[in-house]
Amino acid sequence: MDEKKMDKSFFGQPRGLSTLFFTEMWERFSYYGMRAILLYYIYDTVANGGLGLAKETALAIMSIYGSLVFMSSIIGGWISDRMLGSRKTVFYGGVFIMAGHIVLATPFGVGALFISIFLIVIGTGMLKPNVSGMIGHLYSKTDPRRDAGFSIFYMGINIGALLAPFVVGTLGQNYNYHLGFSVAAFGMFFGLLQYYLQGKKALANIGLAPTNPMDKTEQKKFTRSLFIALAVALIWFGGAFLLNQLTIDFFINTVSLVGILLPAYYFIKMLTSKDVTAEEKPRVMGYIPLFLASIVFWSLEEQGSSILALFADERTNRTLLGFNIAPSWFQSLNPIFVVILTPIFVALWTRLGKRQPSTVVKFSLGLVFAGLSFVMLMLPGLLYGTSGRVSPLWLIVSFFVMIVAEMCISPVGLSITTKLAPKAFEAQTVAIWLLADAASQAINAQIARFYTPQTESAYFGIVGIVAVVAGIILLLFKNPIKKLMGSIH
Repeated sequence: MDEKKMDKSFFGQPRGLSTLFFTEMWERFSYYGMRAILLYYIYDTVANGGLGLAKETALAIMSIYGSLVFMSSIIGGWISDRMLGSRKTVFYGGVFIMAGHIVLATPFGVGALFISIFLIVIGTGMLKPNVSGMIGHLYSKTDPRRDAGFSIFYMGINIGALLAPFVVGTLGQNYNYHLGFSVAAFGMFFGLLQYYLQGKKALANIGLAPTNPMDKTEQKKFTRSLFIALAVALIWFGGAFLLNQLTIDFFINTVSLVGILLPAYYFIKMLTSKDVTAEEKPRVMGYIPLFLASIVFWSLEEQGSSILALFADERTNRTLLGFNIAPSWFQSLNPIFVVILTPIFVALWTRLGKRQPSTVVKFSLGLVFAGLSFVMLMLPGLLYGTSGRVSPLWLIVSFFVMIVAEMCISPVGLSITTKLAPKAFEAQTVAIWLLADAASQAINAQIARFYTPQTESAYFGIVGIVAVVAGIILLLFKNPIKKLMGSIH
């Protein structure tokens, strides 16, 4: 590419980055704004504008919601590659998301909740992976601005996630939940509007056509597979209805089962595929312990919007340094600490160079820190009992330690995933990395029911210790794992 002709109209970056930056920023604003108040909306009393469901059910729904979002990213990637192209897939995904928030803004109870979950899950799965994919097409492979462009885009994600709880959370909790959901819908509307208007010029021909469209034979096969899948779903849920078992718990258990079985299916498929070479199969085996470790980590990290959100509401003082704190505001701690710690860890790994810890050791450290962030929350109950409220500093420090853990696992995990992926399964292996989060939240949906005021300290202690022990075990087996990974470190 001729350097003189490079588009530098957005802080030295291509104009298309601006379009995708604000699309993702508004999408994350709407999504994290909704999540900041959704738990409270589900279990708050009807008199206060909530749905009045049991707290353990609300916690499980939040986990299942997150699990479905990550599972749907596989579907979104497939729709883009085989049917619509990324440009249309992102736009239609945004429309689904906006519609989901609009449905949540209506006073139609539990039915509206599940309709909105369906719409937002499908929409997020279509939008999120494909926005990221389009950024790579803004640059040539030799463009030195490429990494900086992705860093700027990542900041857009965190800006949206940071602001949302303060805006949507304040309106939702202090005034009306449906008003908060309406603001989330407007956020996605603004994102769609600028995506559509700016994208015509800024994105040029990027993502207009599917990269691997289906031929007629594949279309017939897809139609047949879709029919079979729908038939199985109809039999499964129809049978539950006839047996009078079609309950919220039945749906939660079904999604939990799928969330756990789906990654297992993908690993078996890779290890038995003739397209995976003899050299690649040991690498897949070496990746499995890291994948299992990431499930443990994400299980703890994702409880920030469920168990820790409940802790913020019921067990945390609402004032700090004279300021009143809404429980939903704690959801901004994650992106705040990500923004603070990311440059520090980038500088640390860069400075250490070849002396930096191996991937396995980083994962081990991440699990230990994640576990300690939960063990720390065991202490308030032991020291002061579980009937009163404690300083918000307990929760703030816990979030900080958790993000230290995330710096050791999340970006490192994505990097090692791309390195260990078999050539025939490159894209699908990245999708498997997302399935670790889906599986973790499927597990959370089951263990959340054990969190009660009486079991608070035991819950945080046991879950935290499990993560610490998992980190130690991973460290003990680092040499066999590194041997399986071969030359990849």
